[in-house]
Amino acid sequence: MLPIQADKAMSLLIEERDEAGNLTAIYVASASSDEKGKTDGRVDIIYPEKGDTIWTRLLAIFLPAGYPHSVTEDYMWYQIYVGVGVGDASASPTTALLLSILQESTGRVATILFADRLGTALEPECKMYRLAADVFNDAAMLLDCLSPALPRGSRVLLLSSSSVLKALCGVAAGSSKASLSAHFARWGNLGELNAVSQHTKVKYPSGLISAKKDSSQETVISLLGMLVGSVVVSYVSSPAMTWTCLILLLSVHLGMNRAAVRAVSMHSLNRQRANIVFSTYLDQDKVLTPKEVSLQERIFEWDGVLRWRGSSPLAKGRIGLSMQDLLASLAPAHSRTGSIRDGEAKIMRLLRLYSQEDFLVWYDAPHRVGHISLKEGAAVGQQLKAWALTLWIAHRHSMGAEAHATGASFESMFDLHRATLQDLSSRWPECVKRMRSAGWDVDVACLETTSGSRIRIQSR
Repeated sequence: MLPIQADKAMSLLIEERDEAGNLTAIYVASASSDEKGKTDGRVDIIYPEKGDTIWTRLLAIFLPAGYPHSVTEDYMWYQIYVGVGVGDASASPTTALLLSILQESTGRVATILFADRLGTALEPECKMYRLAADVFNDAAMLLDCLSPALPRGSRVLLLSSSSVLKALCGVAAGSSKASLSAHFARWGNLGELNAVSQHTKVKYPSGLISAKKDSSQETVISLLGMLVGSVVVSYVSSPAMTWTCLILLLSVHLGMNRAAVRAVSMHSLNRQRANIVFSTYLDQDKVLTPKEVSLQERIFEWDGVLRWRGSSPLAKGRIGLSMQDLLASLAPAHSRTGSIRDGEAKIMRLLRLYSQEDFLVWYDAPHRVGHISLKEGAAVGQQLKAWALTLWIAHRHSMGAEAHATGASFESMFDLHRATLQDLSSRWPECVKRMRSAGWDVDVACLETTSGSRIRIQSR
């Protein structure tokens, strides 16, 4: 760690890089004291020249975050050969119809945008997106059934919306299924678990889409369902009975899938599970097991919300932020130059406070937002500690448990951060040890749901 010491005149250089290691910004923080002891500081922001072209920016949408450093060397060639080999044997001239083209295009565009926007969040929130995929699929089925009753113009819009929902279902189901399979494979038998899966062809108005079933056991259940359905359909003759059966079966489908997702006890700590584990430990000195946490966690949870033992939302936590986002919560930036006038040298004091940590945390009390910036090389344990610190600060401020927590001035908030950091640091080694014993995997990073930034601090 870089020691940060108080001085009459001091300047620090902070480099910010993305997950691929590319330089995104340089912050020059300076502070000085006059003869009377008054401290004055400022932060200047320098942005590197952008060498990206429109082509490279467009290409980045189709590549994983951090490419090429986040994948192996053979990733690109594999994708190229697979892409060239993909074809549809059932293609016919009818696919050139305008409606089919529109549906196919909207579905594919939705797939690209959804994967680019939420691709990083699919693994940490695999339970939520697994159930969301079923919701998307059933909603698309309802739209398909409603389309014949609408005029032609509305029908086109409805079928295009259905294609979008099916595309979202494919992305969410495929990614979440991979994460769940990795969770289930205790003996390193991930290939065997995937081997019992099969590809079935589900016919949509836009053509044939390959949909991977959860397992071969589910395929057997699907076959039984078709046999029962062939008997039931002979007794369903009226539209009212048809819609009644459809709504009933879709409700049963969603209910069973909800029960299946709730039965899964993940061993990694995403944001919601981290809230439950840390709040219980800090409040009751008890570490819950993954099974106990699964009974308390919500399937659908607001992104980044901070809750204390399942209470109402305290605030919102944001991790992996750029330095500029954190600075914006401390002092306003100049409208033209972008430099930040830091009259109280807030950033310098914050850097000294976290000089022995791999993160910077600041809780913006007026807006109820916890900002977390990670330093370069921050391990998973440090990310978890930063989240636990943010949660505890938000709880103490809301409850007024500390004398300095009742106000929102910088001095009172800084004292709150310092006291909470000291309290957490004294309990953190034991907390990590007990979490491992309870069955938690504290070496897997599941807190960041978007591509984050990392900072490097240097003295000048």
